[in-house]
Amino acid sequence: MLRIWLLIIGYFIGNIETGYIFGKLNKMDIRNYGSGNAGATNTLRVLGAKAGLVVFLGDFCKSLIPCLVVRFIFRDNISLSYVYMLYIGLGVVLGHNFPFYLGFKGGKGVASTAGIILAIDIRIALVCLIVFIITVAITRYVSLGSIFVMIILIGMSHFLVRFSYGFGDGQSSMEFRLLTAAIGVLSIFMHRANIKRLLSGNENKIGKKVEK
Repeated sequence: MLRIWLLIIGYFIGNIETGYIFGKLNKMDIRNYGSGNAGATNTLRVLGAKAGLVVFLGDFCKSLIPCLVVRFIFRDNISLSYVYMLYIGLGVVLGHNFPFYLGFKGGKGVASTAGIILAIDIRIALVCLIVFIITVAITRYVSLGSIFVMIILIGMSHFLVRFSYGFGDGQSSMEFRLLTAAIGVLSIFMHRANIKRLLSGNENKIGKKVEK
């Protein structure tokens, strides 16, 4: 039951749609421009770098802070603290991607997932950051960098859970792997249109401006 409550709490936190709020402050619905989602990348493309940074930090912190709070509350049981943290983190991403008051049309959850990654392990976060920067610098495709980050999240979490978090081979270990896989796969699924455009060569590159 606690897991369900953590998902629900996370979902409502995720409904704090930073991109949509920032757009409304600029008298626009950000979802009507660019790629049509309320995330940091589209805000960057439509409203510029400062707006994109503000939205990224908002979406990043709304997952990072609840995850760290949950880890602290359940710190006496290391393995369960990680599992519970992932439940609230998954809830945040679901709330961000599918906000009920916006017709379930939000962002793609990359910034919020980045907050979860940092809460899990700074080593995973650093590797993800390096790969993301290199990928975007070479290809100028933010979506491709985001997809690579999710693959790294799944792979490194699967490896490190066995050696770094005190799980052993019990149920918590399997639950941790399933949750990190679910978070990563969800983000990749949200990029399905980007994947189609990447394969066809029509994906938008970073730095390309759109008409406001």
